[in-house]
Amino acid sequence: MKTNFDSYLEEQLKNTDFAARFAKAGEAWDIAVQIAALRQEAGLSQRELARKLKTSQQQISRLESPSYEGHSLSMLRRVAHTLGAEVHVVLERSPRRRLAVAPDLSRRLVRHSLGDGGSGFA
Repeated sequence: MKTNFDSYLEEQLKNTDFAARFAKAGEAWDIAVQIAALRQEAGLSQRELARKLKTSQQQISRLESPSYEGHSLSMLRRVAHTLGAEVHVVLERSPRRRLAVAPDLSRRLVRHSLGDGGSGFA
């Protein structure tokens, strides 16, 4: 059964800017939930995890906040290591977006990646 909110969200997601912001918020939410779940599975409070990481309880609280978008890869690795987990980062090209690289740079990157000379991109 579709609610009024479902209909509203479906309509809003047709706007590409809104859809991008919505997806980004979902990613932050996923990270926050995973950190909190791993910490709880380890039987640690935020304060105890902070002590192990030599950081503050407030920093752990930020990492577990769905609205926080300042996660650094190094901090995520530290948290994961302490909680017996691993960090996996996947970069995928969006089917809706094209690479925004100047055509001449794009050709040089392709030529370089195919082994066509030099030690740099140009």
